[in-house]
Amino acid sequence: MNIRSFLFSAVCLVSAAFVSAQTTVQQPSWLSDAVFYQIYPSSYQDSDGNGIGDIPGITSRLEYIKSVGVSCIWLNPIFVSGWTDGGYDVIDFYKVDPRFGTNDDVVKLVEKAHSLDMKVVLDLVAGHSSIDCAWFKQATEASNLQYSDYYIWPSFKPEVQSTANLAGQTDYTQLMNSFNNIVNKFVKSDYPRGPYYIKNFFDTQPALNFGFANPDPEHPWEQAVDAPGPMAMRREIKSIMAFWMDKGIDGFRVDMAASLVKNDFDKSATIKLWKEDLAKWFKENYPENVLIAEWFNPSMSIEAGFHIDFFCHDGKYNYSTLFFNTSRRGSDGVCYFDLNGKGELKKWLDLYQFQYNSVKNKGYVSMPSGNHDFTRLAAGPRSTEDQLKVAMTFFFTMPGVPFLFYGDEIGLMQNFNAPPKEGSGGRSGSRIPMLWDDSADAGFSTAPEEDLYLPLTPDPDRRTVQNQEANESSLLNYVRSIIDFRRANSVLGADADWKLVSNPNNPYPMIYERSNETEVWVIAINPSAKKVVGEIPSYGVQPTAEFGCYDAKVCNYKVGNLNDKVTVAPVSAVVYKVK
Repeated sequence: MNIRSFLFSAVCLVSAAFVSAQTTVQQPSWLSDAVFYQIYPSSYQDSDGNGIGDIPGITSRLEYIKSVGVSCIWLNPIFVSGWTDGGYDVIDFYKVDPRFGTNDDVVKLVEKAHSLDMKVVLDLVAGHSSIDCAWFKQATEASNLQYSDYYIWPSFKPEVQSTANLAGQTDYTQLMNSFNNIVNKFVKSDYPRGPYYIKNFFDTQPALNFGFANPDPEHPWEQAVDAPGPMAMRREIKSIMAFWMDKGIDGFRVDMAASLVKNDFDKSATIKLWKEDLAKWFKENYPENVLIAEWFNPSMSIEAGFHIDFFCHDGKYNYSTLFFNTSRRGSDGVCYFDLNGKGELKKWLDLYQFQYNSVKNKGYVSMPSGNHDFTRLAAGPRSTEDQLKVAMTFFFTMPGVPFLFYGDEIGLMQNFNAPPKEGSGGRSGSRIPMLWDDSADAGFSTAPEEDLYLPLTPDPDRRTVQNQEANESSLLNYVRSIIDFRRANSVLGADADWKLVSNPNNPYPMIYERSNETEVWVIAINPSAKKVVGEIPSYGVQPTAEFGCYDAKVCNYKVGNLNDKVTVAPVSAVVYKVK
């Protein structure tokens, strides 16, 4: 294994010590042409009239989900929870929260999904539990009980180390388990067990104990990763996964998968834990199931044994420069997918190319249309259907496995005025109810409007499934068409090659190539409100426009001896077949 260091950016150093030579590894047979659909269960469909979505409600909508072109649904946490962090504070990992239904309801959901040739993936919170979990309650009592070492109990609080050597470091995935960060997560305890416990996020989320990288002998609570407590914790995580997969679940998205081993600054111990144990066990026992990381660093997570990792909203890296700022009130509108056309590509491109090349033929870098933790695609000034179609063209013509956030297929708009709910803070606006029709509560529920889990989007011209279905040129039908088109042309799919062919210093239009052994296609993207012209190395042939959302009177492709000129109309995307 070659050890190399890569500079992510001026302020972000990321080790590539774990990037091995590219080799094709066995993936689940269904994964290469999969399309995932993320559902926040509380907001999708209420079947019993209490204002909160549930599992039977999701089951009733499976035919619709199938019609979009989806092959797998991912559910945010459905387990019994204290609801201090939107379900991510789990009380019982083996039981569905009563607000959603029962374990039997999950089995029925899976059976119906499978009958429609769709998969179901659950959200696994591997790094922490709820303070009300039976494991934690027992662990508070004494040091030699069954679950005593499932958690971390410091006997004193060390002084925070000097931060001088961390000047300028702002990368969350690098710093989340640094020594200073862990010390700041000491929670004062009145429990008999000890004066402190370590949390992951809120005080109600005590960290599960997977051990410490290089334990400090002066800190007796820092157990080694192969100590009995951390090893028991690994067995418990396998037990949870096996319990649900033996009921038909097709895999897991692992919440904050990089957070398990503490004080693991370079993530080497966490990578080893997954690669040599958890992910290894998973693949040996459930080879057709999928393991998805929320790590935001595919070069590490794919090496750790995951099939997919996300490239989306992590700080100012990943695709933040493409989609954020414009969707937040009071911003200056500087991001790439904005009508102002003042965005840039270089920051995104440098990191994306690094990640793409690091995991090519080993796993997938996936850019989701949105998720429950950040602002929706349709937000603020970026809300018209033509803008959203351009963005969808980008998402569905890039390599990797597409993830569609519920409602994005109809342009469900961010509600910036949604109140905080169950620890969501400012994230509520992306977790709002799905809009099905023009009836009361938009078909989401029969409860009084004031009893809904979150308010409906206030948009008076809101798009619903019903009115989008009836319009052939709607965003919904465009999404269906582009998913079908992607599947019909593997050169646009997960595994085909990708490269930017336009000049990133002249960002509009963005032009990239998709290719395989027999075909070459070119995609031209212009989210700005002005006509733009880009130059790319000449292919020497006149391509044909096969798909897109564009004005054919303005868009054209002119072949030259050395360079081809591609003219793209305002707010347009064109997919060209070159050969």
